[in-house]
Amino acid sequence: MNVLRAWIEDRLGLSAVTGFLAKKDVPRHKHTFLYYTGSSILLFLVIQIVTGVLLGFYYQPTLAEANASVVRIMTEMPLGWLVRSVHSWSATFMIALVFAHLLGIAFTKAYRKPREATWVTGVLLLGASLAFGFTGYLLPWDELSLAATKVGTDLPKALPVVGPWLTQVMRAGGDVTGDTLSRFFIFHVSVLPLAAMAFIGVHLFLVQRHGMSVPHEEERKGVNVPVLPFWPNFAFREAGVWLVLLGLLTTSAVLAAPGIGPQADLMAPAPQGIKPEWYFLFMFQTLKVFPARVLGLNGEMFAVLIMMAGMAALLLLPFIDNRPFERKGKVITALAWTGLAYAIGMSIWSLL
Repeated sequence: MNVLRAWIEDRLGLSAVTGFLAKKDVPRHKHTFLYYTGSSILLFLVIQIVTGVLLGFYYQPTLAEANASVVRIMTEMPLGWLVRSVHSWSATFMIALVFAHLLGIAFTKAYRKPREATWVTGVLLLGASLAFGFTGYLLPWDELSLAATKVGTDLPKALPVVGPWLTQVMRAGGDVTGDTLSRFFIFHVSVLPLAAMAFIGVHLFLVQRHGMSVPHEEERKGVNVPVLPFWPNFAFREAGVWLVLLGLLTTSAVLAAPGIGPQADLMAPAPQGIKPEWYFLFMFQTLKVFPARVLGLNGEMFAVLIMMAGMAALLLLPFIDNRPFERKGKVITALAWTGLAYAIGMSIWSLL
């Protein structure tokens, strides 16, 4: 055993990793629980990858076979219905945790200097997560997913100059067809996973480079913030959080497995009452209630431009809120709470 351990150490140098973990500390304060959201995102990303690979063994991204292959996964593949359900629910959990993580960082002002780039990579990961959800929604190729994708890919068309081109790039043509399905599949299983892993890799490097942020009120006390050893104290608590989340995931996957509708018909009209996934509901409702004309401009274009401006502001928040604890920072915090209340309110309205 000692010979094997020495051989592994000589080749891999694991003692450097274990030594790093043994020396690593985690700040201990009333917001420490927010750190668990970051590690839990990694947990659900791994689950997404594993279940996605299993589904990929059976899924066929063609007009003729996409819907039928999902049906076969659910009815013929051993525990296929559960694998698909876990994949679907883990996506929901992951996106919810990315939102929670960013909200926690935003309202504790943890993006302040020198962690601006850490925030930017986190927002980019949110974008990748939403893109995962959007591209994956079409893959079952049923009536609902086709109609929702037509609506979603039609939105950029409202933008001046580049809008029609963006829609054509997303659809791989003028309309949603089998080429769109193939393009979404490639993005879902290849481009987006690589992008997500790149964002996470840079994000983790920056977290290690600058350390975990401590709330401003703790810094103002002028005393050293208590710390919790990462190993074993924080790691064991983290494992406990993971077990709870895995229990919730399993329960949701078993009791609320997603179904699948009839195969999509490109010539059929859109079904009544279509709605996107919960994380797109506030955008959907905003577009639904926006007036046709605003200040002489096309209402849909105006709404899309406002949402794009909001996304840009979110990405650049650390540079906009460069004095987070002065009057300017308090105004931005109030605007952030207003934006959050708006998103929640519009989402609830959409469900009514």
